[in-house]
Amino acid sequence: MNGTPLLDVASCRVRQSRLRGRMAEQSLDAVVVVAPEHVQYLTGHRWDFRFAPVAALLATGEMLLICPDRTVEQAAADEVRTYEAKWRSTLRTDQREASSAVLGKWLDSQRSLCRVGVEYSSCPPHVSRLLAGAELVDIDLDMLSMRRRKDPDELALIRRALAASGEMYRVAREMIRPGVNELDVFSSLQTAAIASCGEMLTGTGNDYACGLRGGPPRQRGCQKGDLYILDLGPAYRGYFADTARTIAVDARPTDAQLAAWEHVCKALSLVERIAKPSMACRDIYEQVRQWLATSPVGSWSSHLGHGIGLFVHEGPHLNPNWNDTLEIGDVIAVEPALYDPSLSCGMRIENDYLVTETGLELLSPFPLELASG
Repeated sequence: MNGTPLLDVASCRVRQSRLRGRMAEQSLDAVVVVAPEHVQYLTGHRWDFRFAPVAALLATGEMLLICPDRTVEQAAADEVRTYEAKWRSTLRTDQREASSAVLGKWLDSQRSLCRVGVEYSSCPPHVSRLLAGAELVDIDLDMLSMRRRKDPDELALIRRALAASGEMYRVAREMIRPGVNELDVFSSLQTAAIASCGEMLTGTGNDYACGLRGGPPRQRGCQKGDLYILDLGPAYRGYFADTARTIAVDARPTDAQLAAWEHVCKALSLVERIAKPSMACRDIYEQVRQWLATSPVGSWSSHLGHGIGLFVHEGPHLNPNWNDTLEIGDVIAVEPALYDPSLSCGMRIENDYLVTETGLELLSPFPLELASG
């Protein structure tokens, strides 16, 4: 997969241009990134945790990509160099040192760099030592802010992950019944997602435990009367979907479960009605909190949602601990919920939306019903 770009090369160049604009505002001579998601975001290529690629962008616009073992095709880079990640097929444990040595040789050919942007959260000493003569500036927040605005090539990957989610829910509704093993559900849903994507996933998603708010699948049969919260987050080529549906195991939800389901569905409708660009996420959260507080059963104390993209929890945060506002181009997951022991054990429904000029576009139009049959 690494030989072919995961993102559109022309769009990567546009993102590089946006980053150069931020570099100009901060008088940065260069930016060096090592986080796999940022290497992908800017060059189109991504490697998993086993490898240590590097990308560097000069204020002049020249882009360098350092990749493991073999050069790649059609990268959004002016120069591609490689380092040895394996010796006789054995992965080296000193890859960051190896890729940084290649970066060092490239830096030696550049003019003196006075101010360089790096990711404080992930920049290793191997890289920072190479820049000892420069002032290092943290660009984490700049990169995270840029990533909120999803370009068409990014949206295409998110939509592919969401298509896999829809297939997973279809399979889940066919197989969930009293006695079915949680591990069998998990295995079948992974198979469905892989078949939908046509390749291995880069993420698998969240909650597969029946009768609980969440958790991994267990060697346990589903019980009659339980609600099964499936919170699915398959990632396609690095980009995450994140949706949830709640299914009544015996296809006969109680009156209390139906009441909670109706209240949560109306919470989603409330968000769809009020959310728009420039709206404070705290205000959305508060209106939903007030609505859910009127439910005849259950309570709610978690977040309302978050952005998704190259990570499962990105900005903006629909959470009173952040002071974010919605922006055009955000892709958000909205997940109102109600929990109570009488619900065995609760209800969560999560949809993904694109923030547009006029409001929200629903990206996950899968059935919401409680019945699994």
